[in-house]
Amino acid sequence: MTGVLEGVAAVLLVLGGFLAFAAALGLVRMQDVYIRMHASTKAGTLGVGLIVLSLVLVGGESSVVGKGLAIFAFIVLTAPIGAHLIGRSAYRCGIRPWSHRPSKEDSSR
Repeated sequence: MTGVLEGVAAVLLVLGGFLAFAAALGLVRMQDVYIRMHASTKAGTLGVGLIVLSLVLVGGESSVVGKGLAIFAFIVLTAPIGAHLIGRSAYRCGIRPWSHRPSKEDSSR
């Protein structure tokens, strides 16, 4: 049974790492602050959640499970609030959302 749990934890760890990498890539590649904020919040929260879940599965002790759940709850509660504050301050500073309107050349391809 421990081999199965370790296998599931390994898969969750890899998926969480991939989502954390996708969040970092979204910060670098996206066009404006609003899209970057969305990419980092959604993928980052899920990535950390999967990594913490893999830790809880491998740890198994009640103290590890409690700390893992506390970490996950903290991330889930604070990430949307932080993203909202970043978006609100960007909006108040006058940063306009990126709007790409396709031209006739784009539609002919």
